[in-house]
Amino acid sequence: MRTNTQRITVQTVVQSDLDSAWEFWTKPEHIMNWNFASDEWCCPVATNDLKPGGAFRWRMELRQKKVGFDFIGTYDRIVVKKHISYHIPGKRRVDIEFIEQNQEVMVRKTFDPEEVNTNERQREGWQAILDSYKKYVESI
Repeated sequence: MRTNTQRITVQTVVQSDLDSAWEFWTKPEHIMNWNFASDEWCCPVATNDLKPGGAFRWRMELRQKKVGFDFIGTYDRIVVKKHISYHIPGKRRVDIEFIEQNQEVMVRKTFDPEEVNTNERQREGWQAILDSYKKYVESI
């Protein structure tokens, strides 16, 4: 039973149009270029069935050791270019908002924490992946 029910929010603002920000978040060929927390990690495999009931699997590995894990989930709700909602193991919910602001897009991710790591450590890890996404989007 989860004792820590406070949701965690991380966010970033990318210098991009909404169409590109959405595409880079949802297309496997782009996900593989940003879905990791640091340069020591990589994402060699990404599958993404972006629809309610569709599943995703994003493989995260340490580059040098080829040791890693699969980040998996099932989509609950999709509002194209606005909102993604999915759940991951442990019945943890994740919500992602795409908010267009002039020539940039705020991406805000709110998630249910797990019980192994502290909230701060989880926040740092998820924020690092968002920062990697920002870096990738703005490099294109």
